Amino acid sequence: MPNSGPFLKAAAFCDSVIEGKDGVLSLIRIVDRLIITAAGREAPGDIPPTDHALTLVLMLVSGTARGSHEVAITIERPGGTTDHVWSTDVLLEGEDRGANIVAQIPIRFEAQGLYWFHVRLDGEHLTSLPFRLLYRRVVPGSPLQ
Repeated sequence: MPNSGPFLKAAAFCDSVIEGKDGVLSLIRIVDRLIITAAGREAPGDIPPTDHALTLVLMLVSGTARGSHEVAITIERPGGTTDHVWSTDVLLEGEDRGANIVAQIPIRFEAQGLYWFHVRLDGEHLTSLPFRLLYRRVVPGSPLQ
C-alpha cells in the first residue's frame, strides 16, 4: 500500500467539543457557514470586518507513521488570496494510535463568500474544508423584512 498513513479520520468545524475522561471527543453542532446580520438603516451595505473564532477538529490515525509531524492550516479567501493561519506538531505512535487536534482559529472575515481551509501534514495536502460566510442586512420597513 503506497500511502500507509497517517490517515484522516475526521475534519470539521463545530461550535464546541467535549472531551470525556476516556479521551473520546463529542463534536457539538458541526458547522460550515456563518451568517452575519446587521440591522437598522445605518447598517453597512457590505459586510464590515468581522472577527470570529472557529473551532477546528482534526482526528488522525497513525497507520505506519511514527514520530512528530507538522499540521498546518492555510485559508483561501473568496478573492483567491491565501494566508497561513495556524500550525502545530503532533506525535503519532503508529498503528491504530492517533492524534486528536482541537484548535481555536481566530479569523478576520472581510468579505462574504466561500473560504477554503487547507490542511497540510508535513507540507503535503491532507484535506480541505469549505466554510461559507453570508452577510444579511435588515432595514426596517423593507419589503423582505
